[in-house]
Amino acid sequence: MKTCRVILLCLMCWVGLSAQAGELADKLRSPRQVLLMRHAYAPGVGDPSGYRLDDCATQRNLDVQGLAQATRTGLWLKRQGVDKAWVFSSVWCRCRDTAGALDLGSVTTEASLASFFDRPEQAGPSNEALTRFIARMLPGKGERALILVTHHVNIRAFTGRDIGSGDMLLVQVDAQGRAVSPMHIPSPP
Repeated sequence: MKTCRVILLCLMCWVGLSAQAGELADKLRSPRQVLLMRHAYAPGVGDPSGYRLDDCATQRNLDVQGLAQATRTGLWLKRQGVDKAWVFSSVWCRCRDTAGALDLGSVTTEASLASFFDRPEQAGPSNEALTRFIARMLPGKGERALILVTHHVNIRAFTGRDIGSGDMLLVQVDAQGRAVSPMHIPSPP
């Protein structure tokens, strides 16, 4: 009798987790949901002086921990049912490497996801460009997840929220691409 209860409890938990797993994928299939992800762990803050966007060796990059974090996130997203995705990334190597490690399809760099950490006066114009980009992508999105890998400053400007390295925000957007309601999704352990 006790064994039957344990099996029943495990079955109920599995059914509950399966329902939850599909929930994120279902939301991302809807026309007005976007997943913003802060690049995975890259030790330090900002980039070294004299960095160049065409030379990853001059930038702050993912370490082994960050690459593993991004890989775990990709596996987690697949377990949630995310199987068709448009993946866009900032040109910075730590974002491109994060997006690639998700293994959810080809990665396209997008100028509106570029960091403005060194130029805070660009927050407004950068956020407007991101909003326009999202609005342009919505009509052709279909059931594909729209995943945008970017930087802390971009996410804060777009949503008003601060998140940790590798964390995500599921963001409901309006038809003009503006954030309506962000929901925090921590990086999977």
